[in-house]
Amino acid sequence: MPSGCISILTRCPVKEDFESVHLSRFPLADQSLKDQTLEERMSYAQKISSLILSLRKKENIRVRQPLRRVLLPILDPNFKKQVEAVKDLILSEVNIKDVEYITDTSGLIKKRIKPNFKSLGKRLGAHMKAANEQIQILDQDQITSFENNGTFDLIVDGTTFELTLDDVVISSEDIPGWQVASDGDLTVAVDVTLDDHLIAEGTARELVNRIQNIRKQLDLNVTDRIVISLEDHEMVKPAIQFFSDYIKDEVLAKDIKIENKPGGEEVELLDGVTIQISLALA
Repeated sequence: MPSGCISILTRCPVKEDFESVHLSRFPLADQSLKDQTLEERMSYAQKISSLILSLRKKENIRVRQPLRRVLLPILDPNFKKQVEAVKDLILSEVNIKDVEYITDTSGLIKKRIKPNFKSLGKRLGAHMKAANEQIQILDQDQITSFENNGTFDLIVDGTTFELTLDDVVISSEDIPGWQVASDGDLTVAVDVTLDDHLIAEGTARELVNRIQNIRKQLDLNVTDRIVISLEDHEMVKPAIQFFSDYIKDEVLAKDIKIENKPGGEEVELLDGVTIQISLALA
């Protein structure tokens, strides 16, 4: 391309100050085109999903295992509206059935607070020991107010110190049947209780994954209808009882049979659970 020619397609050479396109400056971004609302919405989706997935990993709950609900404390009047706009995206990403919003977290989410000695040590000096004792006995309402306002006035030995969130470490206690995680002022509480129906649904999703892998190994066409034979196992029966239609729709199966020894591929369904799966063209 000739020097100074912006686009050979337009056949309109335009002289520029730079010798080559590689030496040109990128145009400045037009800040007026930024959608701050959209950016905030997607930031919530990313942070909430990340927190939930970290709790799944902590509890060793695979992503294909559905969970019932996640609770989100409302941060501000706009928070619920923003999350609702990306709710389906979040639920799909983390495999949870519903989001519930709460304003009073005292009965579910209990928080602990302690000083950040690295931040406060130099500022408080000899007052640090007394400040440590006072910070650790702050009640739930005081901790919540601190999080919402971003600052807290701590009076130690007659002297007032303004603390910021960087001056403390706030963590959440786990409630039986729930797992809680926070990122700044954003907190999620995930119901990790599994009943028989949820477990059966998780097993059905695992079966779909294994059957699809076998379809690929057998080089079946994407439109080929199949008949599935599964090895008789106590974990397989509930999945077929409640979710056979779902499995058949996902893998294009006309029928699912449970047999003692169907032969075919031996696969690990779950940790420590191995079954045989056989596929045949319908």
